[in-house]
Amino acid sequence: MNKPYIVCYMMTSVDGRIDCDMVGKLAGVEDYYPLLDELGLESTISGKTTARLELAEPGEFKPENNLPFGKEAISKKAESSNGYTIVVDTKGTLLWKHDSQYDKPHILITSKQVSKEYLAYLDEKNISYIVTGDTRIDLSAACKVLKETFEIEKLGIVGGPAINTAFLDEGLLEEVIVLIGAGIDGRASFPTVFQREDEDRSEPTPLKLIEARTYDSGAVLIRYKTR
Repeated sequence: MNKPYIVCYMMTSVDGRIDCDMVGKLAGVEDYYPLLDELGLESTISGKTTARLELAEPGEFKPENNLPFGKEAISKKAESSNGYTIVVDTKGTLLWKHDSQYDKPHILITSKQVSKEYLAYLDEKNISYIVTGDTRIDLSAACKVLKETFEIEKLGIVGGPAINTAFLDEGLLEEVIVLIGAGIDGRASFPTVFQREDEDRSEPTPLKLIEARTYDSGAVLIRYKTR
């Protein structure tokens, strides 16, 4: 498949939790962003939950007429040699500033369930978008567009367990890189890097270790190939 080289890159506590507020307090968090640059992950993709917490504006888009757009579409508003900030938002509910106010251009990926009004809203904000998939986003098709239309060669997934697991289960990941901060969370109800809804699935996904690195902060980097 013609797609970017895709890496899942996350920071966790020793027990694998990725709650944003908690991770920000871990020893080693200062190593996260320099590593993002070192890994060459200029273009990153986040899920809706992460985007709402860290990227989007407060509130929710509520169309007057929730008529689905109902077809595939690509709208490219900007060229970027410094990468893109990509967000998965299946039905189109997140709010944004005008794209000129961000460091990097945004690309919104939605399904055909997105409303016509939301796409018009993105047009007003000069935000690029990809519409693919009937009731859920077709990640394989979206990745092909990211490579062929937006010329993204390498993509970092920096979202939550839902988007991480979706890319894993679709066979789209080349690498999984985890920066383990020197601290324990311990809260059983908080998310981990990967979480499947199918609790009957007991077979682990095999990985091949290609690098392990320690930092003066006490953090540890582990890097795996998925195949």
